[in-house]
Amino acid sequence: MAGRLLYILTLGLWCLSAAGQSSLNLQVVSPNGDPIHDARVEIPKRGLVAYSDARGRVSFTWNDSYGSSARVIVLPDFYPFLDTTVPVSDELIVLPLSESTGNLGEVVVTARRDTFNRSRLQAIEGTAIYAGKKSEVIRPSESALNLANNNAREIFSKVTGMNVWEGDESGIQLNIGGRGLNPNRASNFNVRQNGYDISPDALGYPESYYTPPAEAVERIEVVKGAASLQYGTQFGGLINFKMKGAPQIEGWEVLNRTTGGSFGLFNQFTSLGWRKGKVGTYVYGNFRRGNGWRPNSDYNSFNGFAQIEYNFSEHSKLIGEYTHLSYLAKQPGGLDDNMFEADPRQSNRERNWFGLNWNIFALRFSQKIGNDELNARLYGLYASRNALGFRNYRPTTEDPGNVERELITGEFQNMGLEVRYLNRFNTTYGPWATLYGVRAYAARNNSQQGLGSTGSDADFTFIDSEENLQSDYVYPNDNLSFFAEQLMTFGTRWTVTPGIRVEYINSRSDGYYREVQRDLAGNIIFNETFPGGLSRERSFVLAGVGVEYQLTESAQIYFNATQNFRAITYSDIHIVNPSFRIDENIEDERGYSIDLGIRQTSGDRWTYDVSAFLLNYDNRIGEVAQFDTSTFRIVSYRTNIGQALIYGLESYTSYTYLYRPEQRISSNIFLNASFVNSVYLKSALPQVEGNQVEFAPHINIKTGIEGTWKTWRGRLQLTYLSDQFTDAANDIDGGAPAVTGLIPAFMVMDFGLSYSAGRWQFETGVNNLMNEAYFTRRATGYPGPGIIPSPGRSWYVGVQVRL
Repeated sequence: MAGRLLYILTLGLWCLSAAGQSSLNLQVVSPNGDPIHDARVEIPKRGLVAYSDARGRVSFTWNDSYGSSARVIVLPDFYPFLDTTVPVSDELIVLPLSESTGNLGEVVVTARRDTFNRSRLQAIEGTAIYAGKKSEVIRPSESALNLANNNAREIFSKVTGMNVWEGDESGIQLNIGGRGLNPNRASNFNVRQNGYDISPDALGYPESYYTPPAEAVERIEVVKGAASLQYGTQFGGLINFKMKGAPQIEGWEVLNRTTGGSFGLFNQFTSLGWRKGKVGTYVYGNFRRGNGWRPNSDYNSFNGFAQIEYNFSEHSKLIGEYTHLSYLAKQPGGLDDNMFEADPRQSNRERNWFGLNWNIFALRFSQKIGNDELNARLYGLYASRNALGFRNYRPTTEDPGNVERELITGEFQNMGLEVRYLNRFNTTYGPWATLYGVRAYAARNNSQQGLGSTGSDADFTFIDSEENLQSDYVYPNDNLSFFAEQLMTFGTRWTVTPGIRVEYINSRSDGYYREVQRDLAGNIIFNETFPGGLSRERSFVLAGVGVEYQLTESAQIYFNATQNFRAITYSDIHIVNPSFRIDENIEDERGYSIDLGIRQTSGDRWTYDVSAFLLNYDNRIGEVAQFDTSTFRIVSYRTNIGQALIYGLESYTSYTYLYRPEQRISSNIFLNASFVNSVYLKSALPQVEGNQVEFAPHINIKTGIEGTWKTWRGRLQLTYLSDQFTDAANDIDGGAPAVTGLIPAFMVMDFGLSYSAGRWQFETGVNNLMNEAYFTRRATGYPGPGIIPSPGRSWYVGVQVRL
């Protein structure tokens, strides 16, 4: 029935009469006529912003009612900015830049772009519609950040409401949440790279074990809960890492970055780009190692990426990509509250290891057909993860060093195909666009848990004995979805975007777990295998709508309301953990999210985005402390807690209070503040109803000052989060296992500085400048269990050269 209604609606929209719409096509070129890539192009009167592509081109949809001319501002790197007025024409309009005088032009542009290193997505980008949605775009290379360590606290500091778990000093795993969503490996977001999934299973196991190095990222696109219709059903929304690519003009370019710092940090990043005729390539290699802030925290990783692009014509291209990550790290284990107070740097785990092997393949094809565009993405993943160590439920219990370690292995395979078609057309009301999309996805994953060796090295093999393997499961998961959104403009101010997503999910599990009991002498007195399986097949429809009103030339009011869904993951189904239990009857999560806000992202001095949000979360999955009668221990019990309501205010404001291009000086201050209230409205569990939702601090503030002087760039940032709970029962004391309890309020300061001289750039910085002792996470399993302390003060120094 829903499909028939969608067909009738779409047919009706296609039949509307065409009227008054055209395209404004621009090309930014150097004084020599070479195309300029990644120049910011603004039409301030209409609040339109875009970045030039590899051919220096930008296209805007233009309504005849806008007028016959347009004021255009171009903000490129390495050239003075351009402010001009052009006639509106169907022909390509070339915008030549002027030569810079010394370094003045470059610094003037940098000063202007510092204000805009945080922006938003356009109403339409490629084959995606973002009108009426809360979106944020971050360009990491435009600020003095610790890119070598992928410091998420700094990189995501201008994304509103983000809650970051810290403790992975390698920067490989992204642990971010928001609006009361669990930050664990960003599992409540649909995390993508260049538009395709990079997690083990986008629905069954959406955990981000791999994060692209920030040095290779062109920009990070974040869309809050309203992304559920186009990018999967998650409550958090979308995080997409758009990678750098081949150079925009023929020839080659090399970038080399070397960084060293505290606790043995060494990071080497080298990239090579080349273009000739219709072919372009881009490759990079990133090696990183360190000793970590705590003992037993050594890590090393290698990340490689290769891309080849072939342009069949001006309107058609095919891109092939391969990503590899190998990662090995020691894990120092968790602490209880008393241990943390005594010495947060201590560790009594010397044999715990974690390893990854990640491989992602992708083909991306795009074709422009007049004003329409077709995009297809075929991608697959073959990967593994291994966790090994002594994991007693009491952090105070020291590893005796002569017993078998627990080993959990995972083998992940998935493949997906996503096809999108965007149709643009004119109506009597204004320019409209319809987006159609279909996605087919299949994952075949396997997880085993048992006993590993008694050694101290990273030996990820099971002991060959009858009682060894504690569990062995396979998790097939199939998904088919169809989605459509309709962008409708009414005059020059109103935009309405209704949408729908039809989802089919078939989740299964098949395997067994073993229960082994021993006497005091270590002899086996009970050894029995219990088969287990699950089959859940469901189909459902999600709907949503976005509305946007152009308040002024550069400010908009936006509203969206979207349904959300989160399938149970296979980590919700079964795992053997001495400090963790799972409800056998756990169910999927459902709900909806609403945003209402006002934003201005193209002002000369002020930029802001202030919005109220509400998230209604039914069947929310979470943990409560519970007494296990079989082991006589307090464990963390994972189940459907109940209905949670999370609401609040998210705001980002930036003000450029100093801008003197003639003196090559600029400075701005930003404030990213989130104020959240949350409550469990209903729950079948005792002492939960009326409690605060976990991972939802009332106050979440990131604020800072940024400045440039000549070729110097500096940044000082302050982060503050108020108290937050880690379980639905709102426990304060973590007890013996310390897997639940309060995360106390903390305040952290970061500093960064860089200097450019021609092709060279030098940078330095200090993270946790005041050496604050704090933590952001209580882990139920690896890398704990218990409190995972955040790193203390550390410094870094780096040098970059571009050839």
